[in-house]
Amino acid sequence: MASASSFQLKTVVFDARDHRGLARFYVALTGGEERYADDEWVTTFTGDGWRLGFQAAPNHVAPQWPDQGHPQQMHMDFQVPDLAAATAEAEKLGARKIGSADNRNVMADPAGHPFCLCANVQTEPIKTFAVNIDCPDGEPLSAFYAALLGYKVKYLQDKMAWIGTDEPAPMGEILFQPVADYNPPQWPDPAHPQQLHLDITVEDIDAAERRVLELGATRLPGDGENWRVYADPDGHPFCLLWTV
Repeated sequence: MASASSFQLKTVVFDARDHRGLARFYVALTGGEERYADDEWVTTFTGDGWRLGFQAAPNHVAPQWPDQGHPQQMHMDFQVPDLAAATAEAEKLGARKIGSADNRNVMADPAGHPFCLCANVQTEPIKTFAVNIDCPDGEPLSAFYAALLGYKVKYLQDKMAWIGTDEPAPMGEILFQPVADYNPPQWPDPAHPQQLHLDITVEDIDAAERRVLELGATRLPGDGENWRVYADPDGHPFCLLWTV
């Protein structure tokens, strides 16, 4: 059986019609850098070490938050010391403000994916805090990812959940946000897109597949020389990757 230590969260991946343009936006927003680019894919790193991927999706249907007819599915949370200044800078880069509450602004990136700017005066200049996953109930889905990745449950209340590594680290925090009328992705149906997905590296793909299925995942169509596609218990696709 594959152990939790053999599963590593590698990349948060965004779908976009203009994947190169969206990558440039997040590089500028996070003070990051581009590491790889081709006609189908761009890899970037944020200034604080999170790995973001941008995947060409020519038929991408943008989310229309908070409309669950076109749900966001996942989003990124960033902490900033000056919310007004960070919001203005994001808008200058091409984002739109689409909501606000509790010392945070909800923004839409140029592809329509929501992200949150959250006020934290102890952050300088911007911190990539977490990837946030929509779900009907955060408790069971957080248990799935905690068991898969070996993360600890840090918060669990009112169907909200937060898991993470023992010490702060890039790719080390995942939040789970309950949505009353949750509408799951139906990948690969482009009318019900994944929007974002997680890439997770493994050492032994066959042992890893047995483990994820045991935990409640489902195998989805689609694979390649070094990747296979699965859905978590709430329908979000994720990929297992291995070295060949």
